[in-house]
Amino acid sequence: MLTFDVIPFARLSVDELYAILTLRQLVFSVEQRCAYLDCDDKDQASLHLLGRSPSGRLLAYARLLPSGLSYPEPSIGRVVCHPEVRRTGMGKRLMQEAIAQTWLAFGKRAIRIGGQLYLQRFYEELGFVGIGLPYDEDGIPHLEMLLPAPDGVVEK
Repeated sequence: MLTFDVIPFARLSVDELYAILTLRQLVFSVEQRCAYLDCDDKDQASLHLLGRSPSGRLLAYARLLPSGLSYPEPSIGRVVCHPEVRRTGMGKRLMQEAIAQTWLAFGKRAIRIGGQLYLQRFYEELGFVGIGLPYDEDGIPHLEMLLPAPDGVVEK
């Protein structure tokens, strides 16, 4: 069971920020063997979705970005689950929470992501549609995907 919190950058504690950066480095740099600068000056303007175990351990994380920071639409990025909890449904739960919190924070608008290509089917099952052609980001194939705004909802 996870407890989710959405925290603006300025309100993250030092320990929370350390846990976020540790999890992102563990997966995106070490596990995926990808040398890139994770700190991209987008964290400060983003909301941070932390999924923690009952003991408080960070097991899932996503960054919620407002319109205009990465794309014209709000976006979700740096989606990551700790390797110990993969294949438990946590990734789906994390993305469902990330979508709900993005709509809550930025209005019920379309959400754009740059997802790793091998996860295309996972994102499609959540309602995202691939747009454009795959592209390389730091040596990993990616695809832009768009989750349409819910039908009949007026954008914020």
